[in-house]
Amino acid sequence: MPKIKTHKGTAKVIKKRKNDYKIGRPGSRHNTGYKSMKANRKNRKGSSLSTADQNRLKNLI
Repeated sequence: MPKIKTHKGTAKVIKKRKNDYKIGRPGSRHNTGYKSMKANRKNRKGSSLSTADQNRLKNLI
């Protein structure tokens, strides 16, 4: 049985933590000067994947 290849696009976006996966927030890439500082600070923190998505993407990483 061949090995499963890592999906490189997903691996660049999702980082593995101790118990979950960290992913960036949408809307944080460009045009941040027009957005409120509250929104920019909120986007900096990132978020974690839901458990349903974790189970679905476990084989890709």
